[in-house]
Amino acid sequence: MKKKIIRILSIVLPLILGVFLVIYAYNQLSPKELEEIQRSFKTADYLYVGLALFIGLTGYIARAYRWKYTLAHMGYTAPFPLKFSAVCITYLMNITIPRSGEVSRALVLKRYSDVPFDKAFGTIISERVIDLFLLIICLGGTIALQYSSLKEYVSTNIPYQKLLFYAIIAFILFTASVLFYMYSRMAWLLKLKVKIAGLVEGVLSVFKMRHKWPFLILSVYIWFTYILMFYITTFALPETSQLSFNVIMLAFVVGSLSITFSNGGFGVFPFAVAKLLEVYGIPYVAGTAFGWIIWASQTGLVIILGGFSFLLLPLLYRKK
Repeated sequence: MKKKIIRILSIVLPLILGVFLVIYAYNQLSPKELEEIQRSFKTADYLYVGLALFIGLTGYIARAYRWKYTLAHMGYTAPFPLKFSAVCITYLMNITIPRSGEVSRALVLKRYSDVPFDKAFGTIISERVIDLFLLIICLGGTIALQYSSLKEYVSTNIPYQKLLFYAIIAFILFTASVLFYMYSRMAWLLKLKVKIAGLVEGVLSVFKMRHKWPFLILSVYIWFTYILMFYITTFALPETSQLSFNVIMLAFVVGSLSITFSNGGFGVFPFAVAKLLEVYGIPYVAGTAFGWIIWASQTGLVIILGGFSFLLLPLLYRKK
């Protein structure tokens, strides 16, 4: 019963947050600002949006192609159309129920290619861990690129005494957490350590694969397409077309984190991106329009590809 409640809350709470942010952002806008957003949607250059989506499609293809290396390492194969459809279904499912896409992807492979669920799911987890590391690298690189701007913003907006207080509290909490993790013998923490050890083993297994370099190159390319999609879409609006690459990277990381911790970024993505761009002089109205354009276009691509995959798989594999 407890697990069922937790599962329901993990689905409902992100949706509630998304709806709340949509309503909150809407109420913050005046009728004139709403008209300006509508005008931005009408006057946006959708040629750049289309180009960004095409690049995103190549990222989907790369993710499906990359999967063959982890499957081969486990001793299994699957047709490329099946892997591509499973990847599309993953993105679609993650919009509705966070992290359900990974399970769906493994189930698709089990149903149509007889790959054991646990083996397929293990390859997906190892891929996700690599993706997480690449996100952390993007985050670290972005902070390094924006260090001077972030330092100036923090020093201007947060008093020195408060900043020092926050730093001390953060150091104490970090030290306490490390010591607790190292020496605690609580049952739930021991289970967590086992899971973390399994994730680390999954990551290290990637480097033991026969074709590790193609796998890693494709992983980097996938994240390159994410960044390039975001970058190209900035040219769709005059207000965002002049943004520096450093600011774009920061907005990309914030947007990626909002998608990671919500139902595909619904409500959260446009709000987070608009608020960040406002710090760098982009009017909130233009930032909101940009956030919704990039989120709606990418979500539309996910729905179309995922929907077609759901419809076509039973036709392509009738015997299954």
